[in-house]
Amino acid sequence: MTFEAINKELDEKKYSPIYFLMGEEPYFIDQLVHRLENEVLDEAEKGFNQSVLYGKDVKAEDVISEAKRFPMMSEKQVVVVKEAQHIRNIEDLKSYADQPQPSTVLVIAYKYKKLDKRKALSKSLAKNHVLFESKKLYDNQVADWVSKIIRNAGYKISPKAVALLLEFVGSDLGRMQQEIDKLMLVVEKGGEISADVIERNIGISKDYNNFELQKALAEGDVVKANKIAHYFAQNPKDNPLVVTISLVFSYFTKVIQVHTHAGMSPNELAGVLRVNPYFVKDYTAASRRYNLNKCLRIIGYLREADGRSKGLGGGDISHEDILRELLFKILH
Repeated sequence: MTFEAINKELDEKKYSPIYFLMGEEPYFIDQLVHRLENEVLDEAEKGFNQSVLYGKDVKAEDVISEAKRFPMMSEKQVVVVKEAQHIRNIEDLKSYADQPQPSTVLVIAYKYKKLDKRKALSKSLAKNHVLFESKKLYDNQVADWVSKIIRNAGYKISPKAVALLLEFVGSDLGRMQQEIDKLMLVVEKGGEISADVIERNIGISKDYNNFELQKALAEGDVVKANKIAHYFAQNPKDNPLVVTISLVFSYFTKVIQVHTHAGMSPNELAGVLRVNPYFVKDYTAASRRYNLNKCLRIIGYLREADGRSKGLGGGDISHEDILRELLFKILH
């Protein structure tokens, strides 16, 4: 069952006896747990009919015992099991999944892991209950998710501003939601969350960041690239070299993909590169500046710089010098 489908049923007050929420992305699991904790029962009912267990402290039989209780002065009770990935005999929940207590809503948060779909518990949950797998989003999916969250809340944001947010926050959806909430407090409903707003309220420079560095490399702008390298050197905590190298590596990997998928339409390339279609033109422009052989040499330069940044190869060289030398090799 999808995240959207589960939320639709919750909107309609349709509750399943068991919600088994598993997977690598904690954000979607946390969102569903929050709704079930706060919406199934009213405040007066929660005192006697809502309990929270923790996987490190219980076994499957403890969960079953709690779930089989009858509610007091309420139609339902809610049992939430957090950190359920620590329950060693989790498969023993199969007997309860086969015959659940109809008046109980059992919510199991099984983060960072998945059940073995070949085993009996997973099959029973998939057949009779809500079994949800929360998957990590690709970078382009995070960008689309950010745009959708902001649009649905009644605000505007450009693809470039989204890219700036991703540059600063990364793919941590929980943290991203917090940053978006902060930005919405300082922009009027219906207004635009611009690069300037992000710079003023989150702290990232709209002119000196990895996104702008990639743009400078694509355009062959030596002066701008070196200004950014100098800024990074003055602010190393916010701009670690290892992150910059990783992002530039990813960038040129995508440029190589443009070369190897010549003839595709922009929309088809967006799917291959896993980026917003808005940015495809940047990669195609870079492919005209850097032919395939040059891109392959750049990948070698990046691997060498990564090793030197980690102390391999000897020599006492600063991160700023490593980056400047790398940029020189790329741009010449």
